[in-house]
Amino acid sequence: MAEARNEPVRADARQNRARIIEVAQKAFTASGDVSLNSIAKMAGVGPGTLYRHFPTREALILAVYRHEVERLAAYAPELLEDHPPLEALRLWCDRLAYYGRIKHGLADVLHALTDDGLAGETYGPIIGAVTLLLRACEDAGDIRPGVDPDDVLLMLGFLWRISPGEEGEARAARLLDLVVDGLRAGAPNL
Repeated sequence: MAEARNEPVRADARQNRARIIEVAQKAFTASGDVSLNSIAKMAGVGPGTLYRHFPTREALILAVYRHEVERLAAYAPELLEDHPPLEALRLWCDRLAYYGRIKHGLADVLHALTDDGLAGETYGPIIGAVTLLLRACEDAGDIRPGVDPDDVLLMLGFLWRISPGEEGEARAARLLDLVVDGLRAGAPNL
């Protein structure tokens, strides 16, 4: 694989890889049991192309997971550009809840695959996004000062335990309301 050897990757190969990851994310959201051959077909590539990029199911799942973490981390500054800090925090938490629901079907595989390296690799960008959002809310006086980002992320871990579906979405929304209300308690602007 050219990427592993630090060789330049052709533009069409990069596009195929990105398309496979996007299709796989949607397919895994719909069913954790989807076959790699069906993902290749939905992505408009042959099975050989998929296996060149992702030699195992686990490799594809990890690529989808990493991609989602990157997107989630990048979402925080985007939200702060377009929304007041407290609204941006809530919207980011809603995205995290969505991510928790799509991860639900893959939780067993990810748990088996997660090691300290992967946890460290994904923890940094996510805690950075939480820190950015909390500090913006704190600066605006919307939450109490001194909230620890690690505590908030740990508290948000409930999102991975909520089952997908309408009931799960409603439950996640109610629980996120409690989290945000708790962060606001003692805020200067209340």
